[in-house]
Amino acid sequence: MSLLGALWLATAVHASPAPNGHEHAVVGNYTGPLRPQLHFTPPKGFMNDPNGMFRDSDGLWHYYYQYNPTGLVPGNQHWGHATSPDLYHWTNQPIALYPPKDNLFVLTGSAVVDVNNTSGFFPNQKNGVVAFFTLGETDNGKPGPQQQSIAYSLDGGYHFIPYSHPVIPSDLTQFRDPKVVWYKDHWVMAVAYSAGFTVGIYTSPNLIDWTHASNFTGVGSIGVEWECPNLVRMPAFNHLGEKVEDKWLLLLGINPGAPKGGSGAEYYLGSFNGTHFIPVDLVTRSVDFGKDNYAGQYFYQQSEDDVPVFMTWASNWQYTQSVPTEQEEWRSATALPRRTYLRKDKDGVDWKLVSVPYDMSPVMGETLLEKTVGNESKTVVDFSKVKSNAVYWEANVTGIPDSSVIPGTATLNFTFENPASGDHIRGGYYFGSWNDFYLDRGGAQPFDNDNIFFTDKFSNNSFPADGKWSMSGVLDRSIIEIFLTGGIDSITSIFFPKEPLTVLTFHTMDLPSSMQVSFRVSALESAWTKMASPDGLVWGNQTVG
Repeated sequence: MSLLGALWLATAVHASPAPNGHEHAVVGNYTGPLRPQLHFTPPKGFMNDPNGMFRDSDGLWHYYYQYNPTGLVPGNQHWGHATSPDLYHWTNQPIALYPPKDNLFVLTGSAVVDVNNTSGFFPNQKNGVVAFFTLGETDNGKPGPQQQSIAYSLDGGYHFIPYSHPVIPSDLTQFRDPKVVWYKDHWVMAVAYSAGFTVGIYTSPNLIDWTHASNFTGVGSIGVEWECPNLVRMPAFNHLGEKVEDKWLLLLGINPGAPKGGSGAEYYLGSFNGTHFIPVDLVTRSVDFGKDNYAGQYFYQQSEDDVPVFMTWASNWQYTQSVPTEQEEWRSATALPRRTYLRKDKDGVDWKLVSVPYDMSPVMGETLLEKTVGNESKTVVDFSKVKSNAVYWEANVTGIPDSSVIPGTATLNFTFENPASGDHIRGGYYFGSWNDFYLDRGGAQPFDNDNIFFTDKFSNNSFPADGKWSMSGVLDRSIIEIFLTGGIDSITSIFFPKEPLTVLTFHTMDLPSSMQVSFRVSALESAWTKMASPDGLVWGNQTVG
């Protein structure tokens, strides 16, 4: 979490005291036309970074997040908490961590399950949870020290007991976002020295006593600050899809000054020996080619066999405080939960982080379209009767010849629109020598004409392999996510139409006769409707009355 986005503003509000038995539930109205129906959003208030994340022994996913329950801008930072059996149907739990004082804030961090009781907090249980967070201080509106602190939970992550003192004390004002993992026989923490463009790596036998082991620095797109590091073991496959030795991924957030402006994420690949991350190269790779995928975090992996699952904040610090969901009393969503792995590109040269949505069967609805087309076609899907106003689509292209024989006008385009209001977003792919995919959100009535940073057009190269190319995506009211060639490239983009988008149109043009495009479009069910009470409201986090 950036100080520029939170601590400078935090002095405008008062921190909530710890719960004292006078709690009441906050309800969220999830029926607003901009409120996503299968992406996580807070019941009310402002949300940003994903925080401690783990899956318990009963298979329940725990998601914590940076949360201001008393306002619609960052500040007054708590840890919100929600649980889900499938990463789509969420139950909003009581707020997990509260600021201890008016000038202290509970910033971004992580959580682990201490099954072997290395900490000594859990002598008679296997489900003890330890949360790591940066305790950030302000001094008369100016950034103060940031120290790494912990709290522990005896009930599986629902209520936490603060530890008596920081486990890594500091006088630094830019030292934050601890991410902790287990490596063989000890704990490892990656934490950002944000203004120094450095990730510090610390080790500990017991989650309390930490020793500095190494630094990773001097590479990449540095922007103005680094934050939100993740160090995670990642399955790897060669360009033929054959499993090879796992690699380690170091994920970093840049804010401000990311390549596309504002906040963005990049990653490095390498090996890890328990104390040092050794990159395979110094190539900077982007997680997403849009502007709304930041501060991602992986769920804690309790074993090497756990599939890496990733969630991110779907917004950008350049405009997150002015998006029009304020009228619905909430701000910010997470991107879809994603499974990730590494794969060599089609030429076997470079590595790519592949990301695909986590199993969507719990929210997949009826099929609206299945159709195969050729050269020139127009296919229209009216989804105005889909109650969630959310759809999944995919387009699979086969028979792609060598690019030298494909005309430059050969395209596959799509448009989501509201025919009455004219609101629309559009995108498409140019076959042939360009191999460019584009997305344009500018037709969805930009919400703030004075905000020049709400970039509307994005593009990215995407190459066919073995005569095939594909895209799939999810449109969920005010957020769109698209995955190219099986998730080798992806884009996350928020938008805010005046009226809901209700019609999807595909166009193909000038395709060679060998090419075919198969479309499938499915309705998505509202996860939040299923979680609502009979009066239509979803009960939310607990805060002090």
